[in-house]
Amino acid sequence: MIPKKMESFLNEHLPKATFKARLKKDDGRCYLEFSNLDVHLLSHLGVIRDKVGPHLVACIWDEKSPQEVGGYVVVDSLAGGRPSMGGIRMLPDITPSDIHNLARGMTLKNAAANLPYGGGKAGIVAERGLSPEKHTEIVRGFARLIRRYKDIYLPGPDVGTNDADMKTIAIENGLDNALSKPADMGGNRIDELGAAAGGVIIALQTLLDIMPRLRILTQFANLEIPNPNDLKILIQGFGAVGAHAARILKERLPEAKVIGISDLEGYLYNESGLPIEQLFKLWIEKKLVSNIYFKEQILSEGYKHPTKFSTNADNLLLENAFCFIPAAPIFNYLCVRSSENPSMTVDRMGKWAVIIEGANTYSPDPNRKAARIRMEQIVYREKGVMIANDYLVNSGGVIFAAQEHIVRTPDHLQIPEDMLGNREAVEKWLKDHENDFTELSKQRLIAGEEYRENVIHNNMIELVDLLTANPDILPCTAAEQISLQRLTAKERERTAKDIMIPIPTIEVSSTIQEAASLIINQVSDIIAVLSNDKLVGVVTDWDITKAMAVGNMDDTLDKIMTRDVITAHPNFTILDIVRELEQYKISAMPIVEEGIVLGKVDSDLIAQRYVLDLLQSGEPH
Repeated sequence: MIPKKMESFLNEHLPKATFKARLKKDDGRCYLEFSNLDVHLLSHLGVIRDKVGPHLVACIWDEKSPQEVGGYVVVDSLAGGRPSMGGIRMLPDITPSDIHNLARGMTLKNAAANLPYGGGKAGIVAERGLSPEKHTEIVRGFARLIRRYKDIYLPGPDVGTNDADMKTIAIENGLDNALSKPADMGGNRIDELGAAAGGVIIALQTLLDIMPRLRILTQFANLEIPNPNDLKILIQGFGAVGAHAARILKERLPEAKVIGISDLEGYLYNESGLPIEQLFKLWIEKKLVSNIYFKEQILSEGYKHPTKFSTNADNLLLENAFCFIPAAPIFNYLCVRSSENPSMTVDRMGKWAVIIEGANTYSPDPNRKAARIRMEQIVYREKGVMIANDYLVNSGGVIFAAQEHIVRTPDHLQIPEDMLGNREAVEKWLKDHENDFTELSKQRLIAGEEYRENVIHNNMIELVDLLTANPDILPCTAAEQISLQRLTAKERERTAKDIMIPIPTIEVSSTIQEAASLIINQVSDIIAVLSNDKLVGVVTDWDITKAMAVGNMDDTLDKIMTRDVITAHPNFTILDIVRELEQYKISAMPIVEEGIVLGKVDSDLIAQRYVLDLLQSGEPH
């Protein structure tokens, strides 16, 4: 059944006629799908289309399930590659616009990480506090729903889901259809290893070396880089990213000090440095550490204890340090206006030299982007605080996860098709291949560590290059520019095979009437005419209209088809396609290889998805 909150949202935001016109069903699984052409309907859902995306917004649920199983899938862009990649968030009040914001972040993050994937995200609408059994059953039902999108969406964990949930999805849909799986499936143990947190510390190490270059900018004229033993860090959000960032910092920069941390229950601060090893072990056991540490360590000594505790977690941002790492799931950790409900307003923030964002803070929402710009105009331009934006530094998780797709699963380690969905059988099969999966996991870990180090190091160099070359640019604009430039470069490399869509086909012996029915049923303005499975001509809706005017609908297609067909090879670049369409003044053409029709491209497809980037590149066409 559809989750009640999801049903209420759709009833409130979509015209009733939309359900009847758009609803597709497959054995109780229900799909409402909207493409980037559905501008009006997307706006009803709170999703604003732009030149990047979204490619697909899908509202999905299972009306036959005894559980409330449903949610949203958003594929923002496939410009970076196919499929898109992004986690599944599981919360009670998520909306399509929430998921689109996150999917856009993944588009930029995957591009910034130079990964061959587009950006996507999914959300399960489910209450908190579910029993483990009910949680797993809902994830299992959602896996069956998203199987429809396996060619364009590759899920991983996010808030409310974990590696065990990805294992559930892999059991249902196959090993290559979920990321961040446990090690017994060849996964990379992303949470356990602190993949995203490691990227944050790599960014800090790189910036310590290259930040002196910022002194050519007025606001950084007096920038001082401390010695390692004087390096002090604050971490907002001592969780999956924050706790591991503190741990990895002690491994890579052992003389540096984490002097403040916060979680949901408060914050701890010690100018001489907090006992990170002790706090990390406590986090592993309890997840929330500030209040427990206060009760067990501070309370007995009172004011004599060197560590300060406050139940107001946001007040951590009043403290001073060289580096501040926001790692809590809070978009507006700093804002100019108190009405925007930030963790702290910029007029009260502590004195910092650099912010390295371990939390996801990007949003394509115009209001949020405006708030971000206002913040950076003061924090970066006036206060002289360097900002390393989230998707340039915290992509370690997606980099590690992507290795499960880049380092392919060997054929002999693919779960047998007839075993999918049978957890007991799959568990036994995994046990039988335990050694092979252990070795595969090691290979992927080594590849992920090397890739993460190179990508995030280079991202920081490129960010500082842009900022020093243009004193007027803000870090958020520079970071977005880095990602979009990489997307545009990948877009120009794409070929007809990457972007083609299906084209209806019909035998040359068919009648014009049959062709007319095919054009109507397939909603296509062109169909390919075949003989012995090879292309011999094309028929357009205009050809059909002319035949109707003279009453020749019973004639065969060889009487009206165009025989001298302009075609594109699957390796044609997008620029090649644009030139062909313009040269021959046609609106569509089949993609053909050795006479076999693979699909089609048309001017609408090019215009909606690709031409703007080509024009912006300045290339002649």
